[in-house]
Amino acid sequence: MPHDIVNGHIGHNHSHDGDHLHSHMAEADKAEELLVLTTQFIDGFVAAKDKMSYLRLAGVPLEIDAPEGGPKMKLVDVQLTTEWQVGTASPSFGSQELSYLPYPGDLVTERTNMGFVYVSLKAKHVTDLRTFLQDHPAAEDVV
Repeated sequence: MPHDIVNGHIGHNHSHDGDHLHSHMAEADKAEELLVLTTQFIDGFVAAKDKMSYLRLAGVPLEIDAPEGGPKMKLVDVQLTTEWQVGTASPSFGSQELSYLPYPGDLVTERTNMGFVYVSLKAKHVTDLRTFLQDHPAAEDVV
């Protein structure tokens, strides 16, 4: 099947019901694309001289509906968190202990993520950047 690049996405197009084309990406490709988008979004935000304009252009809402109902929640903070994965742990066969594998120095990886912090008089809610980008595909055009 042919692979087309549409809006920066690579996938194969084929007809469903003969009336439209539909593109599919492998899950690994989607994860890699999301990593690139989050990295570019964070880099752009950090470099932006006017942070609020950057958020507006990206379509980040300044107010959201409260998950539990009630008055709208207001965007008050943007948080950046950095973590370093220094090892991995997984269930061991036939044991209550985890199998732990610490990484040698060159395999330690850094991850930075962003969260949008919304508050109301009764609650606080953080929207993860990855969730925002998955729910708002138009934000891809900003990065």
